[in-house]
Amino acid sequence: MRKQIAAANWKMNLTIDKAETLLAEIIAAEINLEENHFAVFAVPFPYLQIAQRKIENTKNFFIAAQNCYSKESGAYTGEVSVEMLQSLNVKYVVLGHSERREYFQESNQFLAEKLNIALEYNITPIFCCGEPLSIRDAQTQNQFVAKQLEESLFHFSKDDVQKIVIAYEPIWAIGTGKTATSEQAQEMHAYLRKVLADKFGKEIAENISILYGGSVKASNAKEIFSQPDVDGGLVGGASLIAAEFITIINSLK
Repeated sequence: MRKQIAAANWKMNLTIDKAETLLAEIIAAEINLEENHFAVFAVPFPYLQIAQRKIENTKNFFIAAQNCYSKESGAYTGEVSVEMLQSLNVKYVVLGHSERREYFQESNQFLAEKLNIALEYNITPIFCCGEPLSIRDAQTQNQFVAKQLEESLFHFSKDDVQKIVIAYEPIWAIGTGKTATSEQAQEMHAYLRKVLADKFGKEIAENISILYGGSVKASNAKEIFSQPDVDGGLVGGASLIAAEFITIINSLK
């Protein structure tokens, strides 16, 4: 049974007081998660330790970093290593988010290096892929996203690739208020699973969780998550509102 994951990406938002209040409100809801249901909170680096302490007694709640560097340690001022994350007991890291790709020019090859070191330290990557509007308009989104998977994931063994969570982000639906229809989400998720199956085998592909990451909110989460190849969501703005994210978590199938 694949993991169903509601992952909050707080991005560069919230003061420490607001962050603690948000987590406290969500924990206070006493959400009863099934064994294969997980809530993951990708918080800003300064809040990792505090957030980890707040959720440590809550079943199937986990903290994620929003990024990491590709090297173990060294003279890389301002970067954060997976060794640091591991020392804080952080279990997840978001890699390849569209904003990292766009603003910091992170390439598929660079992301492959980050994935390698995350797995080396037993931290689960949430690997983001997805197409901008120009690619969607040209109807070449399948080839575009397949290349992202090929160049970042195809060097892994069958055992290792199953340790990675994939998040499909239609970039044209992030922060724009636009949302892919549940049918569009399912179509792309099914295609991604086929790409993985062609490389690693159907059984392996069926074990990989694929999240949808495009303007998920309380009002559409249940419909999107109900699609057979959608295994939850990577949630931006709606994850900053306790009531919204609680509803999203409860929408996992």
